[in-house]
Amino acid sequence: MTHYDALETRDPAAREQDLFGRLPDVLHAAMKAPAYAALLQGIDPQDITTRAALAQLPVLRKSELPALHKAAPPFGGFVAQAPGAFSRLFTSPGPIFEPEAAHIDPWRGARALFASGFRSGDIVLNTFSYHLTPGGFIFDASARALGCAVIPAGPGNTEAQFELIEAYRPIGYSGTPDFLKILLDGAASAGRDVSSLKRALVSGAAFPPSLQAEIKARGIDAYQAFGTADLGIVAYETAARDGMVVNEDLILEIVRPGTGDPVAPGDVGEIVITSLDPHHPWIRLALGDLTAALPGTSACGRTNMRIKGWMGRADQTTKIKGMFVRPEQVAEIGKRHPELSRLRLVVTRAGETDAMTLKAECAAPAADLQEALAASLRSVTKLSGQVELVAPGTLPNDGKVIADER
Repeated sequence: MTHYDALETRDPAAREQDLFGRLPDVLHAAMKAPAYAALLQGIDPQDITTRAALAQLPVLRKSELPALHKAAPPFGGFVAQAPGAFSRLFTSPGPIFEPEAAHIDPWRGARALFASGFRSGDIVLNTFSYHLTPGGFIFDASARALGCAVIPAGPGNTEAQFELIEAYRPIGYSGTPDFLKILLDGAASAGRDVSSLKRALVSGAAFPPSLQAEIKARGIDAYQAFGTADLGIVAYETAARDGMVVNEDLILEIVRPGTGDPVAPGDVGEIVITSLDPHHPWIRLALGDLTAALPGTSACGRTNMRIKGWMGRADQTTKIKGMFVRPEQVAEIGKRHPELSRLRLVVTRAGETDAMTLKAECAAPAADLQEALAASLRSVTKLSGQVELVAPGTLPNDGKVIADER
């Protein structure tokens, strides 16, 4: 058995039809919560049955959640059910408050573990934290949904972890890649036997190629997952090692930072997620993380959309001459000049003062475009800057609309 279930290999058009066929009911459920009812006021859920229609709905920025939760605790009015209807209640930095649904595999992680080689009957050492935050429970619930036994180790206390590993002989590890290296290094120094560990699903920290090679050389086949405390596992690596496959039951969009507008295929942009859990739906939640879609389907046979993985942060808000300039403002300049394609505000120092240059791609600029752009830049940001017009394809495809080079 090479796939978790038949959903992973279905025709992409059938998947889209299923997701968007279910979306109106999920929107109806979401709008039972007062904050979603206000955010989506005037929207008829029955009309939202395509990606184009979904893209017209407002985004909800994760960066806004702490203030919203504080104003209307605990969930900012975005959850219709009472807190007591859920199985666990968490917090994550912000603070942001997250409920865990009561059904099996509420964080959608079992298929990510399966893709990493975990199987029913495996013993898994889970070193994500179980203290107040959902990380430990995301991977714990996912492993148990797959049929694994879990050692709820949490991070730290390596001496106790060596004892657990030698006693239970777990084959799997879940945690950050950094702590896996700490465990392996500590075991080597102390002469402890952790050789039972053969596979790992890591998340929560960078996993550069150098560390990947080191972990592999030490006999562990490690895979990456991208997830959040709000959604659980969003995308995961497979044996094909060709990007990350988007999880089932999620609609993932990639939008231009500061907007809700989808980017062109292959362009880097911000991840926006709509989840199809009627108990706690998220509608166009903008995560603040950058990625790009990969063309085609994975060589592993899974047919869902693939992304490159985490490529940086979309929140590029920068203070220039004492004023905050935001990606939304760069997007507003673009809306005023639709003949432009990619925009990039480059911030530098000229002598001992801040300076900014708006670089804009345009195929056939009008004679007065540069002057008009400079006026728009002043109007929107309340700051003066230079304007540089460049040919299409000149600016980097890295998702940055504000590049702070000071």
